[in-house]
Amino acid sequence: MQSTVKAILKEHGISLVAPVSLSYLTLTRPYLLARHGITDGTAFMLAVPYYTTHCDDCARNISSYAVSRDYHRFFEALFADVLPRLAAAFPQNRFVGFTDHSPIAEVEAAALAGLGQIGCNHLFLTKEHSSFVFLGEIITDAVLSAPPHPITVCTACGACKRACPTGLEIDGCLSALTQKKGALTEEERAAVLSGGLAWGCDTCQLVCPVTRAAKAAGTLYSTVPFFEEQAIAHLTADRLNAMSDATLATRAYGWRGRAVILRNLTLFEKHGKGEPL
Repeated sequence: MQSTVKAILKEHGISLVAPVSLSYLTLTRPYLLARHGITDGTAFMLAVPYYTTHCDDCARNISSYAVSRDYHRFFEALFADVLPRLAAAFPQNRFVGFTDHSPIAEVEAAALAGLGQIGCNHLFLTKEHSSFVFLGEIITDAVLSAPPHPITVCTACGACKRACPTGLEIDGCLSALTQKKGALTEEERAAVLSGGLAWGCDTCQLVCPVTRAAKAAGTLYSTVPFFEEQAIAHLTADRLNAMSDATLATRAYGWRGRAVILRNLTLFEKHGKGEPL
């Protein structure tokens, strides 16, 4: 089964795949598995690279993960293809896919599967693609021999903490601030402007030595076509306003509603023109 899963996922440009027994994982939403009649089995963890040359655009004003369409759309299409094929190959077993809204603690599970390590910035680090990966998993009721790897953490060189505008304080994360609803205070507006992005913050990822090594080695970049297609590295208020609600819903910033990202874009555009904020 392992070779079949890996071969099918390889067709989609995903090479970082590894199994780990469910019994070793932290279940955060066990009801999601119960819906599919799975109480024991194996999780095939996936680390999907998303960084493309579009993310290197010097005019980019949104986080790298939001340059492409919403990654949930990618996983929906991936699972729609992969799960039926696995069910046909192994009719005695059940298969279900998750990402983000998952029954397991994904970062911990990916580390236990041996795909990488946990960074000081709380992100998952792979040697090949650094932290520029989306995690997902295919869970089956097949009980395979898949013992956990030791969980490892990064070298704690301190680069991410030194560069972080809020010192890696999660509650004050600049990315979270760009996604805050309603009006921003003067202090908050200044903080968003200092970050340079109208949505998200990539600072801790970009200064990471693992990122720099992966970029130098040429492995940082994704070969998954989805993340190359319909990329928007530089977003403007005019372009956002021209998007239909259906199109906006396909972007990573769409879930928060048009008003939040528009507020941030307008803030940057007014600042660039020297207008009152």
